[in-house]
Amino acid sequence: MKTLCLLGSTRKNGNSEYLAGKILEGTDHTVVHLADKHIEAIHDQRHAEGGFDPVHDDYDELIELIFSHDVILFATPLYWYGMSGPMKNFFDRWSQYLRDERFNLKEELARKKAYVAVTGGTSAKIKGLPLIQQFEYIFEFVGMEFADYIIGAGVKPGEVKEDQIALAKAEAWNKGLRS
Repeated sequence: MKTLCLLGSTRKNGNSEYLAGKILEGTDHTVVHLADKHIEAIHDQRHAEGGFDPVHDDYDELIELIFSHDVILFATPLYWYGMSGPMKNFFDRWSQYLRDERFNLKEELARKKAYVAVTGGTSAKIKGLPLIQQFEYIFEFVGMEFADYIIGAGVKPGEVKEDQIALAKAEAWNKGLRS
């Protein structure tokens, strides 16, 4: 089982990356730092005659990576009670790619299993729940299986290492992804 981790953090070696690393340790995986990719913001042309204009960025590469993996781990810090900007731009572009005749994105996504790892402040386990619901709605829309989520507590880099509940769940996921 191949896992693709889409990491939404703009901070290197932060809590989201640490938690994702614990989940992925020893598995067949690929990690993509969305902040390192050139992803143009959506220019909404859903209702324009002729549809969307081509965009020259790294998004096709990301779609191909999704297609070549079985499981997608979405890892993001909780920024202002939502997902990070790079992660949001990634999802916004689905509006374009669901209409792109080169890909059968919705069909392909329906074959994938999604996990979500969110990290944030000490209240994140409550304040992050609307974000989890947003992910649930996104996955429901495209028919993607939403396997599970973790919300880890940690603000400064490394603080999530103290969240034993999140780490135990990460370890359980890791065992499942390795089997």
